[in-house]
Amino acid sequence: MGKILVTGGTGFIGSHTAVELINAGYEIILVDNFANSDRKILKQLETILGQQPEFTELDLCDEAKVKEFAAAHPEITGVIHFAAYKAVGESVQQPLKYYRNNFYSLINLINAFDSKIDLVFSSSCTVYGQPDKLPVTEDAPVKKAESPYGNTKQIAEEILTETCAVTPSLKVTSLRYFNPVGAHESALIGELPIGVPQNLIPFITQSAIGKRGPITVYGNDYNTPDGSAIRDYIHVVDLAKAHVAAIKRMENGQATSNYEVFNLGTGKGTSVLEIIGAFEKSTGAQLNYTIGARREGDIEQVWGDVTKSAEQLNWKAELDINQMMSSAWAWENYIKDNPF
Repeated sequence: MGKILVTGGTGFIGSHTAVELINAGYEIILVDNFANSDRKILKQLETILGQQPEFTELDLCDEAKVKEFAAAHPEITGVIHFAAYKAVGESVQQPLKYYRNNFYSLINLINAFDSKIDLVFSSSCTVYGQPDKLPVTEDAPVKKAESPYGNTKQIAEEILTETCAVTPSLKVTSLRYFNPVGAHESALIGELPIGVPQNLIPFITQSAIGKRGPITVYGNDYNTPDGSAIRDYIHVVDLAKAHVAAIKRMENGQATSNYEVFNLGTGKGTSVLEIIGAFEKSTGAQLNYTIGARREGDIEQVWGDVTKSAEQLNWKAELDINQMMSSAWAWENYIKDNPF
């Protein structure tokens, strides 16, 4: 069991994964450049864990600095790579920013460790687009991306697939997330969007607490039971535990090839209107929402088949939608009293 590097380690998923790695007995080192996170998260982690994880401030697009970092840490045997820009709308407006950051960081990491590393890659269900059938399996065709952000995930998977094909020393697990939500049970870490949230749940919690106006439900005329779009929402703590399972699988030599892909979700879909109802039920807070027109680029419905993750990663989501909503609300209330 070597030391695990977590890139983007102070971000939403990275910080939760840091907790689960330490809980599982791993030594870790976090890197981040705080482009989309807050350095206060390091103190929050220290409070949760009773120790502050080892940390280096680092821009992964700086090739020389990444090589210097890797050379200084020969004890690192695994990397969990979260560091990436992720706002779909922004990627449409600034595609080069996304291509530069999301590709350079990945390539620099692989080169710095001389392709001799266990790498868990943070991918996305966006690679599936609107699937031909549901639930979507890992064998489903990859569709043309709806945004530069989505395209960076598709191309990054291609980079990793082709590199693994000629580099036996590089072992990679790509984890295709569905929709991560919620917060740690301590309410000390959670999703911390900069500016207006791009994702549904933080917009809901900010609306409920008075930071935002009414929620807009984009479309109620989809071919779904209540007319609103359906997604597969997964608690961020469950998601974090899947990364630990992925590292263990590679460490233990259980992978069937040096490039594997797994869906991470609950295996069932929840509509936007169901999310609103679940939030109100689990928190007691009332939401003000309006129905708007469909949003360009949104797909009607998607949820994942997680059979492969259950059978091969020995992992499955355990926390339900009410726990997702109540933990996100507890985190929003913590932020209100302890501003970042």
